[in-house]
Amino acid sequence: MKIRVLVQIGLALLLLLGASGGAAAAEMLKAVASFSILGDMVRQVGGDRVDVVSLVKPDADAHVFSPTPADAKTLAGADLFFVNGLGFEGWMERLEKSSGFKGKTVVVSKGIKPLTMEEEEGHHHGEEADHDHDDHAKDEHDHDDHAKADHHDEHEVTDPHAWQDLANGKIYVTNIRDGLIAADPEGKAVYQANAAKYLDDLAKEEIAVKAAIDSLPEGRRKIITSHDAFVYFGAAYGLEIIAPEGVSTESEASAQDVAKIIRQIKEENILAVFLENVADHRLLDQIARETGAKIGGTLYSDALSGPDGPAPTYLDMFRHNIGVLTAALSS
Repeated sequence: MKIRVLVQIGLALLLLLGASGGAAAAEMLKAVASFSILGDMVRQVGGDRVDVVSLVKPDADAHVFSPTPADAKTLAGADLFFVNGLGFEGWMERLEKSSGFKGKTVVVSKGIKPLTMEEEEGHHHGEEADHDHDDHAKDEHDHDDHAKADHHDEHEVTDPHAWQDLANGKIYVTNIRDGLIAADPEGKAVYQANAAKYLDDLAKEEIAVKAAIDSLPEGRRKIITSHDAFVYFGAAYGLEIIAPEGVSTESEASAQDVAKIIRQIKEENILAVFLENVADHRLLDQIARETGAKIGGTLYSDALSGPDGPAPTYLDMFRHNIGVLTAALSS
């Protein structure tokens, strides 16, 4: 009799635990991240309290991403939308409007001092292209003289790839933490603890990256990449980055740009060109053939790899990239 009662009590407890577990799962905060790198960062801070979906998947290019009705449906059901900002997601506002999203948008780059760069007219990023084109049309008369002198007019653009500096990555983490706490105050202690551990891991990796670049001879700290995704990395860690394309993979390098880079590689004895997981390799293959520079490997710039690849997380991306860079530049 006692055994039967104990069994019944045990079954009842299991049912209660199952019910409470189901309730907890149902109460998970629903978050959407604009791209895979950001999605991983949100998962690291959110832990088991947050269900995270990334719109732009691993090895996919956010610059040319076009949201689908399924993406709009996903965002419509979310509590939080984490975005990079700095003009990276040119499709963001259109998606928010079409989805009827009622949650909170968290711009993770808030508080970062963005870098800017000169880019040729016609190298546009996201939805800014149409706006810039309209403004250019309005000011056509004012720019006539410049156009006659040089049809490759340059303008200043914001570089959105701030995550490529781990110091900025730490700012992303604090903004993610604060956004999660605001939406889910009951999880504050969890988010704070997860963020503290993550920040410590990022700080350790930052030291390792600086040490690895510092170990390279001064003359081996120049590289070629597909597009300008590593300017923050170069500025933070002492690497000179040269790219035929602009801040967006939608940009097209002119023949003049390519010829200039080829001359620079030959004159300065630049050792390696590096492919990117989200960019077309053909232009860099051409540059390597014409200069004799070796292909140093593939860097992860705007997207992580899949779970079985070499860069499934933000920290893994840095570990992989610095390993590829130092292996190519030290040999």
